[in-house]
Amino acid sequence: MHELHAAPEPAVTKPGVVWFKRDLRVFDHAPLVEAARHREVLPLYVYEPELLHAPDSAPQHLGFINECLTELDQALSARGSPLLICHGEITQVLQQLFERFGPFALYSHEETGNALSYARDRRVAGWCRGNGIIWKEFPSNGVVRKLTSRNDWASIWTQRMRPPPLAAPDTLRPPALPLSGSGLLSPESMGMQGSDKPQRQRGGRRQAAQLTRAFFDQHLADYRYAMSSPLSAEESCSRLSPHLAYGTLSIREIVHKVWKTRAELQALPEHARPRGLLAGLKSFESRLHWHCHFIQKLESEPAIEMQNVHRGFDDVRAPEVDRERFERWRRGETGFPLVDACMKMLAETGWINFRMRALLVSFSGYQLWNHWREPALHLAREFLDYEPGIHYPQVQMQSGVTGINTLRIYNPVKQARDQDPDGSFVKRWLPALRAVPLEFIFEPWTMPPVLQEHLGVIIGRDYPAPVVDHLATARRARDILWSLRRDADVRDESRRVFDKHGSRNPQREGRPRRTSQAGASRAAHGARQMSLDLE
Repeated sequence: MHELHAAPEPAVTKPGVVWFKRDLRVFDHAPLVEAARHREVLPLYVYEPELLHAPDSAPQHLGFINECLTELDQALSARGSPLLICHGEITQVLQQLFERFGPFALYSHEETGNALSYARDRRVAGWCRGNGIIWKEFPSNGVVRKLTSRNDWASIWTQRMRPPPLAAPDTLRPPALPLSGSGLLSPESMGMQGSDKPQRQRGGRRQAAQLTRAFFDQHLADYRYAMSSPLSAEESCSRLSPHLAYGTLSIREIVHKVWKTRAELQALPEHARPRGLLAGLKSFESRLHWHCHFIQKLESEPAIEMQNVHRGFDDVRAPEVDRERFERWRRGETGFPLVDACMKMLAETGWINFRMRALLVSFSGYQLWNHWREPALHLAREFLDYEPGIHYPQVQMQSGVTGINTLRIYNPVKQARDQDPDGSFVKRWLPALRAVPLEFIFEPWTMPPVLQEHLGVIIGRDYPAPVVDHLATARRARDILWSLRRDADVRDESRRVFDKHGSRNPQREGRPRRTSQAGASRAAHGARQMSLDLE
């Protein structure tokens, strides 16, 4: 660990230490505002080796974080107190600060992270108790710590979002004793495996602001209909997800932008409103609700990072993946062009749109019949915007093991025809198929051998043959899971899952609504929730 260095001074002050984690901003930052009101402020960020070397971490994440830290330090320095960046186990860093300053106050946002960060926070709480340190944690979004009833969540979300975002402090009083830490550290210097992604998004508040302006000014009208296709989603989606994941923006800032834009549009005469903007706003706002809705699941039940949220599905798949099938899926060599093109894009950019993420997980879980845990870790490393609280509930939902959600089994050929009708996305990311006619582009294994020879695209040599019969494996998965969902014990467990985690309004999670027992029962049974995309 890098030691903290300070020149000897006769007087020792006791600052407020503001611990930045996944909240790399100065605006709408309650811990920073509260600390600035009462005391000298020491902003702190710690590179934690345990988290950086975790199986869900990747160099691209650190690259994005470093870009955010650069701008955060600039913003803090301009206000009078630069960011102290250290490397080491957090309680050891805090101990060094304690030895330098004596008892101080610790300020931070609450975090819903992975199991390692959860255990880390418990260690910090124990260290604070043992050293007489007051640790003040503040909610960072609509996620409610120690939520007693899911029925109350939507109204609390609205209450959290209603106040205007906090302004950044104009000035910060730095500690009287200046300190120096490690400075920015690269993935290479940290010994991280792998490399950064050349085409990923850049981090920092300025990037987030540019994306916000572009989305609301240029893409909002198309958002509702363009988000599903990988052809259009790359431009039409907001692309704010990594900035929300690492906190260069707060959810509340974006919610207020939505509300302000809606009010401005509604103030216009109906004939003067640009078409599609209100519908785009409604669709976008619903996703801001869902963002917190899913993180709440992990906050309420941290174990779902590791185990099925519905324990009745524990034995449906072997915990170990089929290694050959998994590796072909991971490398984008399944023989199904849309699946493979999505995986290739993800490997280069760290991003793919939501429907294609659902396709990747669905194909892994149903057609390949692999347990979700190892694929989830691979995708966590691949997604620049990896947010544990969204990631694990979503992966479980798309793998069919929640017991309360619609069972969607995507047909990779049908999805390709629907979302990439001219094959341009597939051909962009799979150069081996660029000569293949549209008639065969999504099922290249059906090309006659003479045409394969003529085009120089031999299936099994230049492009893989299909890893499975996707229709047969999908039907098998459907039959197994549907049979299990009829089981009385599974139904009982589904009711428990729904009571703890279920949406109280399938149309809009943020609108409070009590759910009847009959409604909960229907959700638990899943009687009419089999949405099979097999044709």
